[in-house]
Amino acid sequence: MTLSCAFATSNASHEHAAIAERLGYERAWFYDSPALYPDVWVQMCRAAERTERIGLGPAVLVPNLRHPMTNAAAIATLVDIAGADRVAVAIGSGFTGRLTLGQRPLPWTYVRSYVETLSGLLAGDTVEWEGKPIRMLQPAGFGATRPIEVPFLIAAGGPKGTAAARDVGRGVFTTAPSRERFDWNAVLTFGTVLEDGEDPGSERVLAAAGHGASVNLHGALEFGAAGRIPGGAAWAAAYDDVPREERHLALHEDHLIAVNERDAPFVTGELLAGFELALSREAWREKLVQMEAGGGTEVVYQPAGPDIPRELEAFASLFS
Repeated sequence: MTLSCAFATSNASHEHAAIAERLGYERAWFYDSPALYPDVWVQMCRAAERTERIGLGPAVLVPNLRHPMTNAAAIATLVDIAGADRVAVAIGSGFTGRLTLGQRPLPWTYVRSYVETLSGLLAGDTVEWEGKPIRMLQPAGFGATRPIEVPFLIAAGGPKGTAAARDVGRGVFTTAPSRERFDWNAVLTFGTVLEDGEDPGSERVLAAAGHGASVNLHGALEFGAAGRIPGGAAWAAAYDDVPREERHLALHEDHLIAVNERDAPFVTGELLAGFELALSREAWREKLVQMEAGGGTEVVYQPAGPDIPRELEAFASLFS
């Protein structure tokens, strides 16, 4: 299983990608949620200029956020800077990227059509979008030479997404190993590596791993499953004073960056340990063995907290 990282894209993520490269990470994925993070393509291009080897890609693009031509031009720009062999693209129906806008995930038929259109544009084909033929018209010096071939991973959490991945993707980008085996299964992972004797409820651990607990509630509350989270009913009640039409604004504050004020009373060391987000080196290594046995081919570790370099280094040490 290969070692990759993911970043809640920040103004410093390009520097963190350079650190990850030095530590041996093979790929750096960048989150694409415009309501929360700076422009993903700008930051990846900045990372490409500061690195030589590490792979780069967005995880995950949500089709409704950009016209396919816009993403095609962005991919061509990144390929021109980094080279096609370093670029991969993950696309999904929309979790954070949609929910932060108060919208539900997109239909998989739309996602499938978008990927096919984007692939066609990169190949240099004329394709139809919104009832009209379109084609990349960029001449030499205005983008990478077509055809451009980059792998697409599909963020698939169910049978429809899995079917789309089989048809239009090279593999899947998931939060647990896919029940159906793929040659490429990137598994997003949260948490922190504990120092010897470190308390899971310490300030450092809560800052570095708490976001991984919060995201469980955010997803459960959005889809009516708060009861499945330990203490979920009381946790969900912390948002009762927020008007329903504005709840997504409060719920996703600091999403995958930190623990927001409403979530903080419920994110404890006990919860982090229960979710396997605060583990010793030995426990992490066992978790990774199980992940690989379950079909994971690439672990994608997302560091958080005030010391991203420390988190990257500690997790990379699990592979040494």
